[in-house]
Amino acid sequence: MAFGPVQILVIGFDEPEFKGAIRSELERLREHDVVRLVDLLVVRKDDDGNIEKMQHSDLSQEELEDFGAIVGALIGVGADGEEGAEAGTVLGAAAMEGGHVFDAAETWYVDDAIPPGSAAAVALIEHRWAIPLRSAIRDAGGFHLADAWIHPADLVAIGVESAEEAATR
Repeated sequence: MAFGPVQILVIGFDEPEFKGAIRSELERLREHDVVRLVDLLVVRKDDDGNIEKMQHSDLSQEELEDFGAIVGALIGVGADGEEGAEAGTVLGAAAMEGGHVFDAAETWYVDDAIPPGSAAAVALIEHRWAIPLRSAIRDAGGFHLADAWIHPADLVAIGVESAEEAATR
């Protein structure tokens, strides 16, 4: 099975009142094979500091183990070449036997990071739309040089920096 590029996304929510709009949009994107949730962990902390967690994955257990095997193999290649890839494949697949990338019992850092009355979501999102594009680029002899996400705040920062430079001239 081919996997698309995977993005980690961390989002905070002040005074969260989830009404299903985010879930509905993710479902719509999944139905159109645009993205899939490899893993999602949502942590909510009430005003008294009580923690509630929810996890979800769009992947079947077999797909999760395949994903783990791929990730493990890639890490293994970097650690010890071909032998590392073989060991990493086995270890990566085994790591996914629990059904999630994020182990809810070991995500205390998220619990600690969010203030009472808020929530956070940590998502691994697979970009399915990119698979045919990646294949077309590879088939044309192209290869990866670099990539980055440009957010609106980045553009605002460029504008601020430009204005400051103009003011000092």
